[in-house]
Amino acid sequence: MARNELFVTVPSLFRCPISLDVMKSPVSLCTGVTYDRSSIQHWLESGHDTCPATMQILSTKDITPNLTLHRLINLWSRQLTLSEQEIKDLIEKIGSECESEKSCVGCLAKIFEFVRGSEENRRFLSSYGGFLEAIVSVLNRKQGEIVALESVFKVLSLILNENGVKEKINHLIFLGNSNCLASILEVLEKGSLDSRIESIKILNAILLDNESKRRVVETESIFSALFDQLRTSNGDNLNDAVLSILITLSGTRSVKTQLVQFGLVQILSKILSDTSSRIPTIEKAIKLLSITIKCSEGRLAVSEDSRCAAGIVEKIIKVGKTAREEAVAVLWSMCYVYKDGRVTEAVVKSNGVTKVLLVMQSEIEGMVRKMCGDLVKVLGKKNCSSGLESYDTKTTHITPY
Repeated sequence: MARNELFVTVPSLFRCPISLDVMKSPVSLCTGVTYDRSSIQHWLESGHDTCPATMQILSTKDITPNLTLHRLINLWSRQLTLSEQEIKDLIEKIGSECESEKSCVGCLAKIFEFVRGSEENRRFLSSYGGFLEAIVSVLNRKQGEIVALESVFKVLSLILNENGVKEKINHLIFLGNSNCLASILEVLEKGSLDSRIESIKILNAILLDNESKRRVVETESIFSALFDQLRTSNGDNLNDAVLSILITLSGTRSVKTQLVQFGLVQILSKILSDTSSRIPTIEKAIKLLSITIKCSEGRLAVSEDSRCAAGIVEKIIKVGKTAREEAVAVLWSMCYVYKDGRVTEAVVKSNGVTKVLLVMQSEIEGMVRKMCGDLVKVLGKKNCSSGLESYDTKTTHITPY
C-alpha cells in the first residue's frame, strides 16, 4: 500500500491508558475515560471498581463503544501501514554501508514508528527475513554515528521480547569478531540517558550463555563504563539496569573479585544508605552483596565499610521476602560464620537486634529463622548490656521496642 508520508507519530489519544498500545476497540467508562476493550474488561473482571486513570469509584461498570475514536484510529492506521515492498526497501537501506548516516537514521525512525504502532507490527517485523541482520549490522560498523546507534537500541527495545529475538541478537552480536560491544561502549559513554538504559537492558537480556558472558567480562572497558554509570548516576532506572547486568555477570569467583576491585561494595553501601533509593534498587543491591561476600575480597570490603551493614539493617524490614532472606544471609555470614567484629559492632549500633528479632518473628520455621537465632546470640554477646546473650530462640512472639 503506497503512502505519501511514513513518519507518523502515534497520537496519545489513540493509546490505551492501561496497555499503552493503539486501541483496537475503544470503549468509554462513566468517567469519560476511554480504554481498549480487552484491557478495561480485564481490569474490571479482576475485581476493581475504579477508573484506572482517575481512580474514581465507578457508579456503573457499563462500557460504551467510542465509535468516533474507533473511526479515527482506523483512518490513521491505514495511513501508517507499510507495504512489504516499503519494508524491504527500508531494511536494504539500513543494512547498506553505502547509505549516508542521515539516510540510515531516517529509515530507522520510520521502522521505529512502525513497530511502535501495534503488537502485530512488532511481531511481523521481528520475524521478517534479514531485518535483525540489517539492524545489528549498524552496530557492527566501525565508525557508526551515535545517533544511528541510539536509533538501533530504540528499535531493539521494542521487539526484544518477541519470539526468538534475544537468541538471534545473541548470535549476531557475539559471532566472530563483531564490533557490536564497541558500539555499546560508545553509547554508554556518549549516549542519552534513555539510550544508555536501553543498551544495558538489551545487553543483559541477550547474555544467554557462558560464552557471551565471558566475552563481556573480558571487555574490561565495558565493565569500567558500567561502573561509571553507577558512580555518576542519580537515576534509579539507570542504577537498576546496571545492577541487573552485574548480577547476571557475577557467576564466577574471578568476576566477583573483579566487581570488588571496581569498588562495587562502596557503591552498594551508598545506595543502601541513601534514603531516596527505591525498593527495587535496594533489593538488587542486597542481592549483589550476597554474591560478593562469597569471596574473601568481598567480605573484607564489607567489613571495612561500616555503612554497608548499617544500610542492610536499616532496609531489612522494608524490602520483599526474597531480599529480606538475602539480607539475613549476609549478616549471618559476616557475623556468625566469619565472626567479623567490625560488622557485628556496626549491626549492634544500628539497632540490628530489634530488626533481626522482627524478621525472626515473621519466620515461623526454616533456615532463615535459624540464621536469625544464631545472629541474636552473636549480637547479644556483643551487646551484653542488653541482656540478650541468654535469649531463647524458640520464642514465637517478640514485641518491638
